Amino acid sequence: MESDDTYSIDLGDLDALQDTYSWMREQGPVVRASLDMGGGQQRPFAGLFVTRYDEVIATLLDDRFSSDFYATMSPEQLAMLPPVAAELRPIVRSIISVDPPDHTRLRKLVQPSFTARAMEALRPRIQRIADALLDTAEREAAERGERAPDRHMDLIAAFAYPLPVTVITDMLGIPHEDRARVRGWTENLFEVDRRQGGLMDEETRAKLQELITYLRGLFHAKKAQPTDDLISQLVQAEEDGDKLTEDELVSMVFILYIAGHVTTVNLLGNGVFALLSHPDQLARLKSDPALAKGVVEETLRYWGPIDVIARRIAKQDFELFGTPIRRGEVAMVGLASANRDPRRFPDPDTYDITRADAERNVAFGKGIHVCLGAPLARTEGQVAFETLFRRFPELRLAVPVEDVHWGKSFIRGLAHLPVLF
Repeated sequence: MESDDTYSIDLGDLDALQDTYSWMREQGPVVRASLDMGGGQQRPFAGLFVTRYDEVIATLLDDRFSSDFYATMSPEQLAMLPPVAAELRPIVRSIISVDPPDHTRLRKLVQPSFTARAMEALRPRIQRIADALLDTAEREAAERGERAPDRHMDLIAAFAYPLPVTVITDMLGIPHEDRARVRGWTENLFEVDRRQGGLMDEETRAKLQELITYLRGLFHAKKAQPTDDLISQLVQAEEDGDKLTEDELVSMVFILYIAGHVTTVNLLGNGVFALLSHPDQLARLKSDPALAKGVVEETLRYWGPIDVIARRIAKQDFELFGTPIRRGEVAMVGLASANRDPRRFPDPDTYDITRADAERNVAFGKGIHVCLGAPLARTEGQVAFETLFRRFPELRLAVPVEDVHWGKSFIRGLAHLPVLF
């Protein structure tokens, strides 16, 4: 605990973090907290922190909060802000950081491509990609002279990362010959240079600029020769007489690409780690592959891909569950804390893939900013878990559980997961 009853949340120690969330929930539905992002970051997120399930949902649905960092600034304050670098605009101003009516207009353009029905139509393609990746893992192990069940792979690099990246690049229509370059520009985007106090380093910014330049060229090509893909649809899309500007197109495609795979990579990696470290649950899945859906939902609840929604801005003075919050003040929303709230989930620290109400998790948020790609992530997860353990029933960790390390971020995932199969 810091001074003035502000609690420091260490995002790097998962076990301690769950203990912290448990303790904070007992203090009340809202506490004051700061997020320790590690690496000497000089400006941590700080503000009110919503801890409990019911209050988390209510906060996410509360239109007295804004997702727009600039929403409560006066014209004079806005005029004093330094200009946003061109390569950072897709991050600063996007569908996830604007309010209605802009958010409504943008979301209506892409929502039909991410419905549960649309995802079911994609399932055969996802299955083919999953099988092809596992075929490659088998072939590469054979080339190294390894035999089952002692073949090695890094599950993240070989399967959890390329599966959703391939799916979303297919959906967007990024040409096959360009995909390696796009991956290179984006794969380390969230790995900030810790030596610079948590700021994006120059190399990452340069890669981001290269990506934006590439996307602008791709938009012109798709406009001249549209194909059956999401980028072509967006280039030609019109809503209420307005077309997307080129900056809006860049932002939309950037967010769809990043959000379309980052959370799924973590869902897959976290779920496999959970199963391999809970052998009773793994045995249940092997005996009943239909429980892959339960694996997805319980993993989202137990080790969801996002710990905290770090910024909701109060648009007015009011009381947030008995705690005063002033206009312009920040509220942080504890998704991981809500998903372990015993008021909603009995025995919340137990990983149980047969849990009846696991689908009530809030891993993807709620309200108008609920994750657009949630149906896609769920479908990819179901295919991945069923296929992986059907194809490789002897899959197991290649290192002790304590040697598997989590990232230190509000994005909850593993950089590496060494396994034998």
